[in-house]
Amino acid sequence: MEDIPELIEIMTTEKGEKAAAATKRIYELCDVGHKQNRVPMVCSGKYDVLGPLAQCLTQDSGDGRHLACLALNNLSIPTENKRVMALGPSSAAVIGGLCKVIAEDKQESYLCCICLMNLSFLEASITSMLQHSPSADGSEIPPLENPSSLLRILEKLLNNAPAVSKTGSGKSEGVRWACGLIKNLAKSEENAALFGKTDIPKCVVNNIKNTAAPPSRWTSNSLEDFSLFVILNLAQWAGSRGALIDAGATSVVKPIMAEGDLQGLKATMACAFLGASWSDFPDGGTTAAKSISELMTNIVEKKGKDGQYAYGVFKLYTATKAFRDLSNAASLVDGEDSPTKVLAVPSAVALCFQIISDLVLAANDEQNGGSKYVPDNKSAEYSASAIAYLLPAILQAGEGRSIQGDKACSEIATMLEQYANLAGTSADGNVAAMKAAGEIKAAAGVSRPILEVSHESWTAYRKREGQPMDMFLASEKGVEVDESGAFDFLKCCGIFG
Repeated sequence: MEDIPELIEIMTTEKGEKAAAATKRIYELCDVGHKQNRVPMVCSGKYDVLGPLAQCLTQDSGDGRHLACLALNNLSIPTENKRVMALGPSSAAVIGGLCKVIAEDKQESYLCCICLMNLSFLEASITSMLQHSPSADGSEIPPLENPSSLLRILEKLLNNAPAVSKTGSGKSEGVRWACGLIKNLAKSEENAALFGKTDIPKCVVNNIKNTAAPPSRWTSNSLEDFSLFVILNLAQWAGSRGALIDAGATSVVKPIMAEGDLQGLKATMACAFLGASWSDFPDGGTTAAKSISELMTNIVEKKGKDGQYAYGVFKLYTATKAFRDLSNAASLVDGEDSPTKVLAVPSAVALCFQIISDLVLAANDEQNGGSKYVPDNKSAEYSASAIAYLLPAILQAGEGRSIQGDKACSEIATMLEQYANLAGTSADGNVAAMKAAGEIKAAAGVSRPILEVSHESWTAYRKREGQPMDMFLASEKGVEVDESGAFDFLKCCGIFG
C-alpha cells in the first residue's frame, strides 16, 4: 500500500508500458487476494486512485484501459466505496470514463457496465447516475437530448445488439450487464420516466420475445432474468408503463406467470402492474394471490425465499402495489362469486392492517415505533387501497352477532381514519382509507368472520411487538353502556334489579 503514491505518479505522468505496469500493480493491490485493501484505497483519504484510473479509461492502449476497468470493478464492490465512487469528487470522472468506453464499443464495455451496475446498488446514487450528461463546454444538457448521456449510450448499446446474440461474446455480455444496470436504475420513478421515452422498454421486451431458452432454464443474472426484472421495475411506474404496453410486454410476459419460481413471481407482478385481467392469471388467481402475499410477508419479516430471492431484492412498495392491482383486477369481475375472496384471506388482510398501523405508530411522536419494519408511505397507501377493493369479501357476513366483531370494526375503522389524517398520506390513500373505514364501521352489528380473524392476527402481532394496545380504541370507549347501547341485543331479564 505504501507504493500507491509512486504508482499514481507513474500512471499520471508516464505512458505506454510503464503506465500499464503501474495500473496493473494498482489492480493487484485490490484483487481477490487483497480484498482488505479495497476500502482503504478509496475511503481512507490517503490516496487518489480514482482520478488516475478514470484517466486510464481514456487511453488508446488496450492494456492500461483493461487493467483500469478491472481495478475499478474490484473497488466498486464494497458498500463504503460505492458512495465515494458514485457521489464523491471523482464521480464525474469515473462515470464519464466508463461511459466513454461503452460509447466507443471497446472490448471492455461489458466490464464498464458491470462496474456501473455495482455502483447502482447504492440506491442513493441511481438518480444522479442516470443524469450523467456531459458536454464539451460544461453546459447542462438534459439526458434525453444528449447522445453522450448514460441514458442514450445504454439505449444505443441495446439497439445495436444482434437479435440473437452469441452467448459469451463481448457484445452479448455488454448487453447483458447493461440490462442489469438498467434493472437497478429503473427502481427510481424519475429514472423510469426517462427510460419510458427511449427504445429501452421495446429492447428488453424483445430480449424476452427472442430467447430460445424456457424460463425454467434462465439463470440468475442472465440476459432474460435481467430483462424481466427491467420490465417489472418499469411496469410499476406510470411514466414507463405505457411504453411497455406499446411494446407488447403483456402478451410476452403473460405465459411466464405459469412458472412457479422467481420468474413466475416477477411475471405475475408485472402483469398486475400492466393491467392484466383477472382471467389472465393462472389457477383462478390463487397462485398469484399466494405468491404476492407471501412476498409481502417475507419483506416485512426481513427474509427471502430459499432458492428464489434474498431479502432486499424486492421493495415492500413493489409487493404491496402488485397486491393492490391484483385486488383491483379481482374487484372488476362481476357476479356474486367474486374472486376477491381468493385474495382476502385473513393473513393477507392482517398484514395490510399491520403495514398501515405501523406507519401510523411511527408517525406518532408520543409513541415508540415498536415495529422492526417501518413501512413507507407508498406501501401504506397500496395496502389501504387493497383493503378498499377487497371489502366485499372482508365484510362477508356470518351468522348472528359477535362482540369481537364489533370491536374489530371499531378499532380497524379508527386506525384507518388515523392513517387517512396523517400529514404524509396521499390523496389516493386518504380516499381509500376513508372509504374502507366508513364501510367497516357500518358493518358492525353482524358477525364478520374474515374481518374478525384478521383483527385477531393483527392484535397478536401488536402484542408481540409490545405496541400500545389502546391506540386505536374509539374515543367513546369510556362511555357507560346500558341496555339501549352497544349490547341491546342482550335482553335484560332483571337479574341486576
